[in-house]
Amino acid sequence: MSTLRPPGLGPIIGHTTDRSCRLWMQAAALDDPRKVVADEDRRTIGVLVVMQKGEHVIPAPVRPVFYFRLQREFDRTGTFILGFEAGLGGTTPVFALEPDTTYRVRLASLALDDAEDNELRASDQELAATLPNPQVWAAQIERLPDVACEAVFRTCSPRSTAAPAFSFMLGSCRYPGLMWKIKESDRIFGPMFTELSTEKLGARPSLVVMCGDQIYADTFHRAVPVGLADTHAEFTDRYQQAFGSFNMRRLLRHVPTYMCLDDHEIEDNWAQDRLHKPGKKILFNLAIGAYMSYQWSHSPRNYGKRLYYSFVSSGYPFFALDCRTQRYMDDVPDTVDDNHMLGRPSLDPDEPSQLDVLCEWLRDQQADRGNVPKFIISASVFAPNPVFAIHGASVAHLEKTDAWPAFPQTRRALLQTIVDSKIQNVVFLSGDVHSASVARLDFQGDGSEDLRAYSLVSSAFYWPFPFADGDPAEFVHDSRDPRTPDTFEIRPGVTMDYRAWNFCNDDNFARVTADRASHTLTMELIGRDGNPIATKGPYKKPVDMTSQLELAPW
Repeated sequence: MSTLRPPGLGPIIGHTTDRSCRLWMQAAALDDPRKVVADEDRRTIGVLVVMQKGEHVIPAPVRPVFYFRLQREFDRTGTFILGFEAGLGGTTPVFALEPDTTYRVRLASLALDDAEDNELRASDQELAATLPNPQVWAAQIERLPDVACEAVFRTCSPRSTAAPAFSFMLGSCRYPGLMWKIKESDRIFGPMFTELSTEKLGARPSLVVMCGDQIYADTFHRAVPVGLADTHAEFTDRYQQAFGSFNMRRLLRHVPTYMCLDDHEIEDNWAQDRLHKPGKKILFNLAIGAYMSYQWSHSPRNYGKRLYYSFVSSGYPFFALDCRTQRYMDDVPDTVDDNHMLGRPSLDPDEPSQLDVLCEWLRDQQADRGNVPKFIISASVFAPNPVFAIHGASVAHLEKTDAWPAFPQTRRALLQTIVDSKIQNVVFLSGDVHSASVARLDFQGDGSEDLRAYSLVSSAFYWPFPFADGDPAEFVHDSRDPRTPDTFEIRPGVTMDYRAWNFCNDDNFARVTADRASHTLTMELIGRDGNPIATKGPYKKPVDMTSQLELAPW
C-alpha cells in the first residue's frame, strides 16, 4: 500500500461560500530511489480529511475522507469542492457544510504505480475500485506535520443583505527577490497573516484579493532577456518559489484567496497581438496552462473556461476581470479607438463579450442589491492615469501606459453603463504600478453628479527597485488641474474627472473595510513591518495614510 505524503504545494483555500469551499493542492515530488516506475508513469490521488467542525474535533473512525484526482497534465494539482463534491467514484458522500462555521481539514496525496497513461480514460469508478477504503487514512493523516498539510477556513454567512461590516485585504506584484533578498519577498505575508485575527471597525478580514503578478515569469523584464520563463518547468518553478515560501504558504492555508492574471504571469505588457510573433503562441500556452493550474483552478470558475469570474461574500459582490487574454492592441495606425481591453465586441447575443458580461453584472447587482458597494478587480489601474498619458496625449504615450488610457472605447462603454443605469458605489481594485493610491471618480452631466465611485490601488507586495517605478509625481493627482488636464468624455455633455491622493511606493497591502452604518469605505495601507504606513508631513510629523471614503447609503 502507498503511504500518504504531505502536499508539495498548498493547501490553498480558494472560493468559499456559505455551503462550500474549494481546496487546492499539488502532489509532492516523487522520490523512488529504485525508479521501479518512472515518475511520469505514476498516478497521484488527492486525499482530504475533515478533522474538525467548529469546536468539535471529529474522532478518526467517523471522519469524512475523500479521494480526488490530481491530474498529470496540470502538474499533479487538483481542487476539491468540499460541501459540493462526493469522493472519487462516490466513495464518500457529500459532506454538508454549515454557514458561519470554522472547519479544519488535512490534505495529502497517494502515489500509485500505473504504467499505462490512461489518466483521462479511467473513469472515476474504475479508479476508485483500485484504491483502499478511504477510511484507512482517517487516523494515519495525523502523522503528517500540520504546517505542511492543514488548512483552516470559515464558511460565509448566507446573507441576503450586506453585512453591517465587511473587511478584506488587497495587494499585488510580488517580485521574487534575488539571491539573499529572496526571503524579503515573502516578508509582507507575515503581517497579512497576523491581520486575519485582528478586528477593526467591527470586522476581521474575510478574504484576500491578489490582483495580478503573483509570479514574475520575466524576472529581468526591463534589463536583459535573462530569466524569462519559456518552458513548462520554468513556469512551474516560478509558482513553486512564490507559493512555497513560508509566510505566503501559511497565509494561503488560512483565508480564502482570490487571484487574477496580469502581464508578469506571461510576459511584460502582454497583449494578444503578440501571438502573431514567432514563439509567442507557445509561450502563451505554457503561461496560461500554468496560471490555470495554480491560480484559476481554485477560483469560482463560473463563466465556463473564461478566466474572469464573479462571487459574493457577506452580501458584497465582486467581479474579477481578465485584462490580459482578451486584450487587443489592433493595428489601425494613429488611433487607440480600435484597442479592446475586455475582448472585441461580440455580434452574437449568445456569445457576449467580457465587457457585455461585466455591464450586465453591474445592472443586475444594482437591481438586486441596490447601493451595496460593487467591487471590480482590475489588474490594470482604472485611475489615476500617468502624467504622460493625459487627455490629448499621443497614441504612443497612451499605449505605453499598458492600462485603461490605451482603451478608451472599453472605458467609455463601462462608464456609460454606470451613468445610464445609475450604478452606485462602484469600487475598482487594482495593483500593477508599484504605487498605492486612492482616487475618487466624479461625474458631470445627465444627472450623474450624485454617483459615487472610487479606484483603490495597492501595490506592490515586494518591489526592490523604487527608482524604477512608483514615483507619486508620475501620476495625475487632479484631472481638473490645468497643468495635468485629464477629463474623460463619456459622451457629449457627460464627463468623468478624478482626484487622487495618499500615494505610497513602499511595499504594502491594503485593508479595506465597508461600514454600512456610516456608509463609508476605509482603506488602510499596511507595510511589511505590520504597521500602518504614514508619510512625513510638515515639520516631519507622520501623516496617517488611512482613507475614509463616503459612499451612497446602502
